[in-house]
Amino acid sequence: MKNILKTSLMFVIYIAMVSVFVQCNNTANKSKQENHTPIIPPEPRLQMDIAEGSADLQWWRDAQATREQRIEAWRDARFGCFIHWGASSVLGSSWKGKAYGGYGEHIQRMAKIPCEEYREKVVGSFNPIKFDADEWARIIKAAGMKYVIITAKHHDGFAMFDSDASDYNVVDATPFGRDPMAELKAACDKNGLKFGFYYSHAFDWGEPNGSGNDWDYENPGGDRHLFTEKDAKWFDVHPEIAPRIRTYVDEKSIPQVVELVNKYDPDFLWFDTPHKLPPEENLRILKAARTAKPSIVINSRVVSGYDGIPAPGHFGDYASTGDRAVDFPTKEGDWEAIPTTNESYGYNANDDSHKTPEFLVQVLVKAVARGGNMLLNIGPKGDGEIDAIDVDILKGIGKWMDVNETSIRGTERTTLPVQAWGESTRKKNTFYLQVFDWPTNGVLQLGGGLGKVNKAYLLSDKNQTALSHKRTDKRTLQFEVPVEALDLASSVIVVDVDDAENVDSHRLISTNQNNMLRAFDGIAVGGKFKYGNGKITNNGVSSWKDNNQAMTWPVYLTEACKFNVVAEYKRSKQSNKFIVEAGNTTLSGITQSDERRSRDKDYIKQELGSVSLSSGNQMIKIHADSIPEGDLMELRALHLIPLSGE
Repeated sequence: MKNILKTSLMFVIYIAMVSVFVQCNNTANKSKQENHTPIIPPEPRLQMDIAEGSADLQWWRDAQATREQRIEAWRDARFGCFIHWGASSVLGSSWKGKAYGGYGEHIQRMAKIPCEEYREKVVGSFNPIKFDADEWARIIKAAGMKYVIITAKHHDGFAMFDSDASDYNVVDATPFGRDPMAELKAACDKNGLKFGFYYSHAFDWGEPNGSGNDWDYENPGGDRHLFTEKDAKWFDVHPEIAPRIRTYVDEKSIPQVVELVNKYDPDFLWFDTPHKLPPEENLRILKAARTAKPSIVINSRVVSGYDGIPAPGHFGDYASTGDRAVDFPTKEGDWEAIPTTNESYGYNANDDSHKTPEFLVQVLVKAVARGGNMLLNIGPKGDGEIDAIDVDILKGIGKWMDVNETSIRGTERTTLPVQAWGESTRKKNTFYLQVFDWPTNGVLQLGGGLGKVNKAYLLSDKNQTALSHKRTDKRTLQFEVPVEALDLASSVIVVDVDDAENVDSHRLISTNQNNMLRAFDGIAVGGKFKYGNGKITNNGVSSWKDNNQAMTWPVYLTEACKFNVVAEYKRSKQSNKFIVEAGNTTLSGITQSDERRSRDKDYIKQELGSVSLSSGNQMIKIHADSIPEGDLMELRALHLIPLSGE
């Protein structure tokens, strides 16, 4: 009887606690709604309150309750395949004898091909008879990728699926007459790959009422900026156009998004270019997708670009980086990088700038170390085959993943600082030391680890033979390792510790390897900097407007050493004086000037002199000598190069 009374009492207490929680949650939501400042677009745009606490966005707040559950598999995967494939691929980014650079899938816009001609000569000739969904899935799986996102409709408006909403689709408008999306979905299911669609919801060159085509139609959002200045948004300047564009949303965008979900049951939807539509229209598209499948995972590019967006600055389940990013600053929350094997997303026969598998493995590691995923893009050819160069790249990555997959899959953001030799990934209390620059003296130093090491071994060693190691001071560990690197991309050492949170954030400066202090990894003080988008040609920090701004790196040394100091930066239009402080030494420099646009400039390296640093904590700092004229520089990194024997 006592047990029954005890159980009943506990149940009553539980119900009371749940009731209090629900009441508090409802009160918080009600308070947020009552206290928020409405953001209502100007008429005749849709009269929706798009502010964070509005009643109109209650559906989005409700959906956040299940976000952790739906994003778990995406987060665990860490590595996926992005595929840009469509009718444009038959051109290989050339039109009427002229070769175009840039994105191959943008050929219609770049060449200003009229819609009627594009439909007849490009879409009408699309017949990828070599397409083999099972072969694609096999190649992708062998590369170590766990999910696939493919273009269902890109900006040209052509649907790569059997669409009921528009006959401008692969089944009705091409000689191919098959649904490759259905075939690839089935192949992915068979191979254990999660599957999703890229859908260009806000940009459609094939529609008279769509945004972007200003060569056939007088539409907003195009290269001519017909209705606004370059940096303004057409719907803010000319809201009277919005009702016409809304017909595209009602008649094509929303119906196709819903049918993609209903017909193919994708795990992901990947949206793009939200700045081409008013935010309230993007929110309607997001709501339709979320209603069609509440568990679907959606990226951040579905809605953006206005004040009042709730934390973390977007309405998606995770943030997308800029295009083609290969370097990343510290990021909070869940995010995904989308590098490409070359510099185009769609197939571009003119682009031979392909990256090596080793380079892309290191990009993957850098993303994972900072809590992100990598969605690596390939652009198959118009005949349906994956380009042989891309196949080789994926094979190379797969070879590394065969050995080192556990250091990527299911990991979380590392707690260790960046090391001179590379990066680290982490899974609970296990660190995976990702050694890009293998030490040639048989000794690897790990800086910042304060906890007890339970075991250390090479990940490639199936016997897990323990590596000899010792602690040289309270935050530095030393491991005896083979003289030669195990892998050119990243040789991985497993270090099991008692507490992976027990670390020191000071970065260890190596006295026998080069130290690259990236601006992306520094601590910015004194003002708001502008961070590049992470592309190979734009991975620096700019917008240095006064001499109070500085980029700093807290570091430490285990022994005194002399270093040569080199600044790596893009030049500004004017020359400016700057200062590097390292320990007790101050070095001065004058930036070189360059009148060209930033995109046309390369990073240069400028030697500044030498510094002697003593053991212990130090602060490395770079700042302007006086208020800079224009911008001081676009800093990629400071290099501290040990001077042997000094």
